Amino acid sequence: MDSGGTAKSNQTLVMEFVLQGFSEHPALRLPLFGCFLVLYTVALTGNILIVTVVGHSAALHSPMYFFLSNLAIMDIILTSTILPKVLSGLFVRENTISYAGCMVQLFFLVWSLSSELLLLSVMAFDRYVAICRPLHYSIIMSPRLCVVLAVGVWGVCAFNCFVHTGLIARLTFCGPRVITHFFCEIPPLLLLSCSSTRVNSIMTVLADVFYGCINFLLTLTSYGYIVVSILRIRSAEGKRRAFSTCSSHLIVVSVYYTAVFFAYISPSSNYSPERSKVAGVLYTVLSPALNPLIYSLRNVEVQRALGKLLLFCQR
Repeated sequence: MDSGGTAKSNQTLVMEFVLQGFSEHPALRLPLFGCFLVLYTVALTGNILIVTVVGHSAALHSPMYFFLSNLAIMDIILTSTILPKVLSGLFVRENTISYAGCMVQLFFLVWSLSSELLLLSVMAFDRYVAICRPLHYSIIMSPRLCVVLAVGVWGVCAFNCFVHTGLIARLTFCGPRVITHFFCEIPPLLLLSCSSTRVNSIMTVLADVFYGCINFLLTLTSYGYIVVSILRIRSAEGKRRAFSTCSSHLIVVSVYYTAVFFAYISPSSNYSPERSKVAGVLYTVLSPALNPLIYSLRNVEVQRALGKLLLFCQR
């Protein structure tokens, strides 16, 4: 009877967590605040502009830009889930987050991250069809299929984050309560649990295999076919134009997967807080800020549509 009461009290002992963040480097708090604030502003402004431009310009009503606007929405969710808490935490002695707040942050983090990984594969498939099967592009990438793919990405990943957040919520946290990261993340939370995390670890590995390895192989396969098709083009101008249609996406994929593999594709016993923080900055801060710049600076159509939108707003 006593042991049951003790277990019950242990389950409710941790009511809030402490986000370690960058507290071990107090001298860097002000520079970090400035950097994160600038990057958050750039990410929000750039991604909102992408969504607005794609929605406003009829010339951008195509599958590639439809998926790009979805990617921008995911980046907005991702940065807005993480950065406001990071910014406020840089000026307090102890950056606490409630248990419920941690679960909410984890939910939207997993949702946006897994959605981006799936969407990058969908965008790679879109580029494969555009370059390798151009005559059938409009038939294959129909508006209906694009909507189905987008809804499928959001839906599958919502189910995924319900599973992972639910499994984390079932764990018992008896202390310590310091999360060795600047946001609520699965690996450091598992290290804090005083109950069995075997099911969580299995589901995390399965998610890593699906969203990381299989997704990456699908994207790699698509670009393998794309490269072969481009090499078969005889004219240098044709090769340049074909490569320019997918170069921006390839850059984004490279940056994103580098950060994700760096953070997740490793045994939990080898978890490194410092490495995880660096990777976290890459995929939650830097990547969302760079994505709009990469797509707009390297895309003439987006630049033209943005120019027309600015002229329209000045009237």
